[in-house]
Amino acid sequence: MTTDAGAAGRPRGRISEAAFRFVLLVGILSFFADFTYEGARSILGPYLASLRASATVVGVVTGLGELLGYTLRLGSGRLADATGMVWPITIAGYVVQMTAVPALALTGSWPAAAVLIVLERVGKAIRNPPRDVMLSHAARRVGGYGWVFGIHEALDQFGAMFGPLLVASVLAAQHAAYHRAFAVLLAPALANLAIVLLARRLYPRPEELEAAPPAAPARPGLPRVYWIYLAGAILVAAGFADYPLIAYHFSRTRVVPGEWIAIFYAVAMATSGTGSLLFGRLFDRVGFATLIWLTLLGALFAPLVFLGGFWVALLGAAVWGLGMGAHESIIPAAVAPMVPAQNRAFAFGLFTAGYGVFWFVGSAAIGMLYDLSLAATVAFCAGAQLAAVPIFAWVGRRYRQHP
Repeated sequence: MTTDAGAAGRPRGRISEAAFRFVLLVGILSFFADFTYEGARSILGPYLASLRASATVVGVVTGLGELLGYTLRLGSGRLADATGMVWPITIAGYVVQMTAVPALALTGSWPAAAVLIVLERVGKAIRNPPRDVMLSHAARRVGGYGWVFGIHEALDQFGAMFGPLLVASVLAAQHAAYHRAFAVLLAPALANLAIVLLARRLYPRPEELEAAPPAAPARPGLPRVYWIYLAGAILVAAGFADYPLIAYHFSRTRVVPGEWIAIFYAVAMATSGTGSLLFGRLFDRVGFATLIWLTLLGALFAPLVFLGGFWVALLGAAVWGLGMGAHESIIPAAVAPMVPAQNRAFAFGLFTAGYGVFWFVGSAAIGMLYDLSLAATVAFCAGAQLAAVPIFAWVGRRYRQHP
């Protein structure tokens, strides 16, 4: 049986099986993480509204959370590259995130809730770059970066579907029982923490799953195509509204009944998970054309959710979910082959830091525009995302010429 030097001489077939099991285990870990925090996020808009927060407050708080949730990944990624302590950093992030969500059950004012909302995003910032690097080590063993990140995102988003459904069932049993809904999310949070410790024990050195050792030392700096791709990604981020603001709109206009808002989010997460699995495979096969078409489709979410009635808004939530799936799977999957493995955590962290800055700026702008004009809100969201299309087209041509 053939062997592979990048896996310390172990049989190639066994290593591929181990890599696939690792991807599934990390996916299950993310299933419970998203079950927890997306369950909470599905009702943050109405919850903050019940605490007398304005649309601007919702936009700024959620945008600030995304800002820190992305910019802090720069430090987390650099630390992971410098120390090699991918597991301790990942575990610390999950602990912060999984304790912040159930603690929302203890809040009674929007400033207190805002602190925990932001803290949950900080926990995600800490754990994402080292976790993504661990997944990237298994990519070539399993079938490609798009496929691996697609599998992970599918499990991730199916958790994000069941969490809001659980929350919706709690609210259906008792109207506006937000604190009880946050409290029941303690169970999946504990399951997540147990699984991350199990994964650490079973796969203490995930870098051994890499298909081959790096051919050369990491070069200083990052390639030009990386920076241009980042420019397109931040335009997409700026025009992508957070669901809490969408839920705020549903609650304020009564387009969607209160108990249905979390169900709409579950639908969005279901389309996100299914789409990331399908489009991740397509990305490996056809490249950036997949991302271009998803960006064009994703730009439709704003007119659908902000201007439509119940059924049109439901379609808009599904389209918004497809866009979220692209954000979490295909967009980071495209970063991995651009840089060598030694620089990957830093590249992920830097990429998502820039992404997060513009998500914050965009979220704050969308919140303020919403208070002024729905038409301006829709125009900003759609225009920013469409502006990314020619940039992605250029990057796609670059990859065809220099695979």
